[in-house]
Amino acid sequence: MNTSPITPATLSSSVIAVPPLARNGDLTLNRAENEKLIRHLESGGVTTLLYGGNAVLYHVALSEYAELLTLLSEAAGADTLMIPSVGPAYGTMMDQAAFLRDFDFPTAMILPQRDQCTFSGIATGVRRFVDSFGRPAVLYIKHDGLIDVRTVRSLMQDGLISWIKYAIVREDTSDDGYLRELVDTVGPDLIVSGIGEQPARTHMQQFGLSGFTSGCVCVAPKLSMEMLHAIKAGDNDSAEQIRRTFEPLEDLRNSINPVRVLHSAVALAGIADTGPILPLLSDLNEQDRERVKKAACELLAQQ
Repeated sequence: MNTSPITPATLSSSVIAVPPLARNGDLTLNRAENEKLIRHLESGGVTTLLYGGNAVLYHVALSEYAELLTLLSEAAGADTLMIPSVGPAYGTMMDQAAFLRDFDFPTAMILPQRDQCTFSGIATGVRRFVDSFGRPAVLYIKHDGLIDVRTVRSLMQDGLISWIKYAIVREDTSDDGYLRELVDTVGPDLIVSGIGEQPARTHMQQFGLSGFTSGCVCVAPKLSMEMLHAIKAGDNDSAEQIRRTFEPLEDLRNSINPVRVLHSAVALAGIADTGPILPLLSDLNEQDRERVKKAACELLAQQ
């Protein structure tokens, strides 16, 4: 596992995969199937994996957290950067910090809390988590009103933030006053587009973000990496063609549920048996499974 400090070069060198987490029928962690998915991603050139929302870490039991961290650290290839997540509840993240101290992960992402939070409260939570963990955290900005730019700047200046995953959905990706203010205030080098392939070119070219995260990269890692390289090279025609290739599966994620669809897509495409999804979520119905299988298999065939 790569344990080097994260730099802008790290963030721009690989699509940041956000994989689902494979479980057995009894909901215990399935090491073999998780390793299959990790090898699939690595074979496509992906070297950064972020386990968060798609892995349903919002609902992970504290009693299995150490086992999860062990699995991720041991399953990673020598050059693969693994990033686990904590939270979103304050008490949960502070308890998880104690487990993380026993491992060499260079950072951990704090899952976003939508309710029961304030700007200053989030800042205090980040500071206390980082103080306990001993390493900077990934800040996940997913909702409008989660945190103001001035607070983000303060956290960055104090060395508490490793990088930022920016994932606020806009009707027009290019028209984003908050992101423009954020970039102008803290710079774009440690900010990553966090909504998959669809807005990645706009975020990277118009706002200067370092790279992008993706769930569908878990189906077609080579193709997603080709899109990253095309964007960085200014090859807009190739980047747009690849973006459209991902669109059918992304449209199903948006219309049904992003996490549930990706969890099923990886299994239905024959990449890894992800097993049942962790409650409080539920598996897809048969009709949706057929639609997802078709889109996932067609995407995989484009590799």
